[in-house]
Amino acid sequence: MVNGTGPAPAPPLPGAVGLPHLSAYDWEAADGVCGGSPHLHLVCTEAYVVTGGRGAVQTLSPDGCREVPLEPGRVAWFTPGTVHRMVQGGGLRVTVLMQNSGLPEAGDAVFTFPPEVLADPGRYAAAAALPPGAGPPAEAAARRRRDLAVEGYLALREALVAGDDGPYRDFQRAAARLVRDKVPAWRELWRAGALAAAERTGAQLDALAAGDPAYLGEATAHATAPTRLGGYGMCGRRDEYTLPGTTPSSAVSGACPADQAAGEQRSGRT
Repeated sequence: MVNGTGPAPAPPLPGAVGLPHLSAYDWEAADGVCGGSPHLHLVCTEAYVVTGGRGAVQTLSPDGCREVPLEPGRVAWFTPGTVHRMVQGGGLRVTVLMQNSGLPEAGDAVFTFPPEVLADPGRYAAAAALPPGAGPPAEAAARRRRDLAVEGYLALREALVAGDDGPYRDFQRAAARLVRDKVPAWRELWRAGALAAAERTGAQLDALAAGDPAYLGEATAHATAPTRLGGYGMCGRRDEYTLPGTTPSSAVSGACPADQAAGEQRSGRT
């Protein structure tokens, strides 16, 4: 962890992924299902590695509605544009692997709020925001936000089941409009994170091809522990890490996954 010149700066996790731990909400929603706030990601693929309990993830996509069972050892993942809702079946706990570490914290996720909320950026941000901390006010706000997202989600699902994907497509377009102004900042985060990690691999391959493995002399190891426990996320209570390439939750304003408003302002992502 140290070399002759002092501590080495920690690199991003492999592939510049983000990694929180998540315990799904056990709050019952209007349809009788216990779980989190349905949402989608605009540019990030997300994966659940189930480490305990039972549950499911419900998804909406162009190929229809699905419910994927979750149990220890199972991995489920979904690509950008897939609406997903984590369902609590009893003690469900997952480790989340999130593509493009830093982007979800910067607002890459959008809740399935009703169309009239999505059409007004100020109203959307107010509905998505949570107060600081993890006390009763934050819990109450997280539950209201979840209920509003479920309201919009149930309408989208009902239309898809009836063979009408128009509302789902409209939601995707509304989500894209909400985040459009964030794209330049996202591009810089991507360049500094996921793209830079891929380019380092390219440079290492070039060095190996040239017979020059000098970069191996920089080998080292790193470890860390959660820096925030039990935060209110989109899908459940989150244990988060401050990692290279990740936007700290405290620095996010008006977005989603960990704490963002067009993403999850002081909220918690996934």
